[in-house]
Amino acid sequence: MEAQHTEKAGSAAKDTALLIIAAIVLIGGMFAFYYFEGQLNALVRTLMILGAFAATLALAYQTALGRDLWGYVSGARIEMRKVVWPTRQEAVQTTLMIVIVVAVMALLIAGLDWVLLRGVELLTGRGA
Repeated sequence: MEAQHTEKAGSAAKDTALLIIAAIVLIGGMFAFYYFEGQLNALVRTLMILGAFAATLALAYQTALGRDLWGYVSGARIEMRKVVWPTRQEAVQTTLMIVIVVAVMALLIAGLDWVLLRGVELLTGRGA
């Protein structure tokens, strides 16, 4: 029982260290991108920052949090493939219905506002 707790604590410490190193690598890549601005062309600097980003992802994937996050992203991609997207005609028809409903509601609210305004004018004796 105690060995299992020690193993989890060691794993958590390892994960924390890997995440800190990953953050340092990413920050170092961003620093290098700007530090070498006058010395290297934009393509080389972009490749440097992309390499740092790839190294950061590789390091982060080695942690439990990184594996959980990757599992979540993979699951989300699988669910995205299951979505039945509307056709262009369905999207246009739905949009037109929304525009019509919004216009009708705007007219109803404007009419209610006008009726209430006239009622308040009659009760208070102000207005036209």
